[in-house]
Amino acid sequence: MKTFGRIILASFMVFLAVGGRQAAAFETVAREAIIIDMETDTVLYEHNADQLTMPSSMTKMMTVYLLFERLKEGGLSLDDTFPVSENAWRKGGSKMFVEVGKRIRVEDLIRGIIVQSGNDACIVVAEALAGSEEAFAEQMTRRAHSLGMKDTTFKNASGWPDPEHMTTVRDLAILGKRTIRDFPEFYHYYSETEFTFSGIKQSNRNPILYAGVGGDGLKTGHTEDAGYGLVATAMRNDRRIIAVFNGTDSMKARAQESERMISWAFREFGNYALFKSGETVVDADVWLGDKVTVPLVIPKDVTITIPRKSRQTMTVSVKYDSPLSAPLRKGDSVAKLVIAAPNVDSREIPLTVGADVNQLGLVGRLGAALRYILLGATSG
Repeated sequence: MKTFGRIILASFMVFLAVGGRQAAAFETVAREAIIIDMETDTVLYEHNADQLTMPSSMTKMMTVYLLFERLKEGGLSLDDTFPVSENAWRKGGSKMFVEVGKRIRVEDLIRGIIVQSGNDACIVVAEALAGSEEAFAEQMTRRAHSLGMKDTTFKNASGWPDPEHMTTVRDLAILGKRTIRDFPEFYHYYSETEFTFSGIKQSNRNPILYAGVGGDGLKTGHTEDAGYGLVATAMRNDRRIIAVFNGTDSMKARAQESERMISWAFREFGNYALFKSGETVVDADVWLGDKVTVPLVIPKDVTITIPRKSRQTMTVSVKYDSPLSAPLRKGDSVAKLVIAAPNVDSREIPLTVGADVNQLGLVGRLGAALRYILLGATSG
């Protein structure tokens, strides 16, 4: 008696989530790369995104993340001070130039890590929060895994080369997104272009801050083995793109690639609001219910990211067994909204019942059955 119904709603609707293979043609000189639209979490492009790689100073994002957590929880304040050990003072590489025996304000350490990429500042934070850099690295790894960074292992707080200190660009993108979402009150430090400490002024090495594409973060990285990498992010008209890559061969290539990735993502893709939470998509016929039809609704907002040139080729349909059999309860998942187009992966979104529908009594059910036999009517 019941048939499978497929209702075409519109041919101009657009696709909810695309993968790297659907993106407009793009190639990168980076060894590993991923580009993501942050609002919809859509991967616009990926290349070796799950390949283990050395994060170098991009590691410092995790050190800062744990520091931000302590600040947000209230266990620390920006005016608290941490002592500088000889271990921190002696650390090589990029430095904030802390002095042994001195105490440094937390806010200065944040800027020393983010803007100046100070390895010494990372050790000061690690020793203050965990007693040793080794213990802090274990905390970093546990927290990374809890954030979904399943392929990440940290062995130190700064990204100093270690054969076991590894991550992926996909994991670094997760960390970037969580930093932005979890700490809006502290995120502004990532957009600062210079910081002076102990009379020494240093500039932020992040090229996306100077590229004129809306860049406001996040962190560079470089070692001889890893090459030049970057977690870059930019905002335009309330839309944010995150691009993470590693393995370029120079600072110049890193700067060029960051600007090219961000510009490409904004140019080739658009975000489009499709449905609002609770909006009725279609009214479905009901069998043996005290209502003839029932609304099928979207349980949450649907915003899509698609290639701009593909917008006109997308279709939207609703699939469900028609008619729906009573009783039905509000919130029951009974249908699927299907968004599809040629040469892209279709996306299915559950639709739920928008109102309770009770089953007819015996007399009503007999009457409905009789109408079906005589007239072919399927509604209650």
